[in-house]
Formats: sequence, C-alpha cells, structure tokens
Amino acid sequence: MALVQAGDRKAFGHLYDRHSSLALGLAYRILRDRGAAEDAVQEAFVAVWRDAARYDPKRGKSRNWILSVVRHRSIDAARKRQGVRGHTARSDDDDAIARLEDGQSVSAEVEQRDEARSLRAAIEELPPDQRKAIDLAYFAGLTHTEIAMQLGLPLGTVKGRMRLALAKLRPFCEPPVSSRGR
Repeated sequence: MALVQAGDRKAFGHLYDRHSSLALGLAYRILRDRGAAEDAVQEAFVAVWRDAARYDPKRGKSRNWILSVVRHRSIDAARKRQGVRGHTARSDDDDAIARLEDGQSVSAEVEQRDEARSLRAAIEELPPDQRKAIDLAYFAGLTHTEIAMQLGLPLGTVKGRMRLALAKLRPFCEPPVSSRGR
C-alpha cells in the first residue's frame, strides 16, 4: 500500500488483483446485481487510487480499508438505485455458483467457505448488542447514525459496540500468512 501511496501503478495493479474478487463479492452481496456491483468496485478502486494517502496503516490492514471503501460505494449505489435500505442476503450456494461461473477455482471457493463459516461462528459468539450492531451495519447496510436511531441508542454507544465487535472479529478477517506475499 505504501507503493500505491507513492503513485506506483504496478503496485496498484497487484493490490487490485489481490482484493478485487473479494470486493466484488461484497458489492454483489449488497447490490444483488452483477453490473451494479462491478461499477461500485470500479468506483471504489478509483477512490482507493485517488485517495491512497488517506490510508493509515495504524488503523488497520489495507484490505479492510479497501473493503470499507467498497462497502460505502455499494451502499450509496443501492440507495440511489432503490431508495431502500437493506437487502435480502443470498444463500451460500447461490454465491458459490456465481463465483464459480466467474472462473474462481474450486480450492479458492472451499477456502472462502471455510473462512465464512469461521466468521459466522465468531459473529454468533458476540454479545447480542454487538452482534445486532454488526448485523445492521454489514448485512442491512445501515450507517452508525441509522443504527442509533433504529435501536434508540446514543451514536457513541453504537460506535463503541461496533468497535468492540470488530476488534473481536479482526483475527477472522486477516488473510492467511501464505497469501501475504505481495
């Protein structure tokens, strides 16, 4: 990411290659439309290139920052398209079929399913108040302010619950050691 911040186009290409399929999966899960998801990912990576200086490694891994940009672009696109907050998540089988049709290898699919199961199990282990905040933010696409209004809580409380939950989930979101080569 430091090379991208310095304007290295080749490093940006590697960054895109490494994270684009995960980014597309996230955008598709939010938008439920392949073309709209591709557009959101493209806009997000343009923003990553343009705003690379805003990335702070002290605040987390570049992957998480990139996925945050993708998530925000996707939510914005969903709101513009539908005027509706939230969505109905697809089944794991539907997601797997879509990824395999896009040429993803079976071994990568198996690895992603294992990671998804571990993450889902970790989310289920969160205290109910933290789990609810995560569900509303990442699966219903609500902002912190919208979550606070929906739950009737102060904004700071919602942010605190999110911060605690994400800290507990962080080990489940880090890439395996073998894929950290670039």
